[in-house]
Amino acid sequence: MSDEGKSYLSFSEKEKLMPQEELLEVIPRKKKMMIGIPRELSDDENRIALVPDAVSLLVENGHRVLVEREAGVAANFSDEKYAEAGAEIVSNSEEVFKSDIVVKIAPPTDGEIEKLERHTTLMSSIFLPNREKAYFQRLTAKKVKAIAYEFIQDKTGAFPLLKSMSEIIGNTAILVAAEFLSNPKYGKGEMLGGFPGIKPTEVMIIGAGTVAEYAARTALGLGALVKIFDDSTYKLRAIQNNLNRRVYTSTLQPKLLLKAMLEADVIISAKHTSGKVAPCFISEDMVRQMKPGSVIVDVSIDQGGCFETSRATTHHNPVYQVHDVTHYCVPNIASRVPHTASYSLSNILTPMLLNISDMGGIEKMMKRDTTFCKGVYIFNGILTNKFIGELYGLPSQNLELLMAAFH
Repeated sequence: MSDEGKSYLSFSEKEKLMPQEELLEVIPRKKKMMIGIPRELSDDENRIALVPDAVSLLVENGHRVLVEREAGVAANFSDEKYAEAGAEIVSNSEEVFKSDIVVKIAPPTDGEIEKLERHTTLMSSIFLPNREKAYFQRLTAKKVKAIAYEFIQDKTGAFPLLKSMSEIIGNTAILVAAEFLSNPKYGKGEMLGGFPGIKPTEVMIIGAGTVAEYAARTALGLGALVKIFDDSTYKLRAIQNNLNRRVYTSTLQPKLLLKAMLEADVIISAKHTSGKVAPCFISEDMVRQMKPGSVIVDVSIDQGGCFETSRATTHHNPVYQVHDVTHYCVPNIASRVPHTASYSLSNILTPMLLNISDMGGIEKMMKRDTTFCKGVYIFNGILTNKFIGELYGLPSQNLELLMAAFH
């Protein structure tokens, strides 16, 4: 070894004996938050974002939770239950909207947007097909941070809040169909399912996503004959694997669709599109040829509907008939079972809120959790979702670049 090498080793050994800086992990300081839960104003929205058990957990972790009076009544959660869980029951929404984080279900109305404080974090649905350019302009003018449930992803790339609601909607769609199929006025007085010596009910499902899968599970569990249609053979193969059984599947060929419609007792339309409006590919003439007393549940009505005869209805007046075929076209089917749906949402949102606290606040959460960031569409008054910007002709900026400049 050269003298130069020996000298370097000697220097290195001496360095080991010198005092060294200790590198400690920087643990973020937990942020105590005030979380507000307003009462939903829409007659068709019965869910609540956080159930009493979730409120209890948040309060135990040092957070204040403000719940507007009767916010949970439609979901069968009384004010007393929330008070027992440690929530502060307030009689007006103005106080709720002054919270650090406002957690609700439906997108805020114009009046609710006015109540938002500067830099408040709003967590809600966005229902993009029903929005207008002015909605985003009003929100950005308030300089808030806005997070859409529909856009939040998990580490697998899935959309946990959307998926949980889709599972509930799929189950509920079959139960709704069973209710109206058995109705002597709107249906045929038939029980949905299969029984010895009786021809099983034929259920046709258009789409092969999560809603379709859970609708198929429920229908098959009742003994019905299920047929699934989609324009993706990959999705058709995947849904068969998920169901772990062979079911009739087909691509969306018009002749095959019509043949199945003529034989169907129930049709569930669960065709989702990433665009603004669902494709309407079932004509009125095709509906006219269906059996009298058949039932259509158009889950795709959220995006405009797949049937030419579809028009949005409400939970108070859910059905109508066209050519003796009953149409159920309520956009918010999960709100039909608000108690269950609220628990499902709360189970996802509660750990999310605790993570925000553990990481030291919403901005630090955004910096550390890239999947959570997918849900952010407004940051301190700046639109950060490129798709929304292009859809409504609004300027948008990259959230990562904004966060890099944020201190």
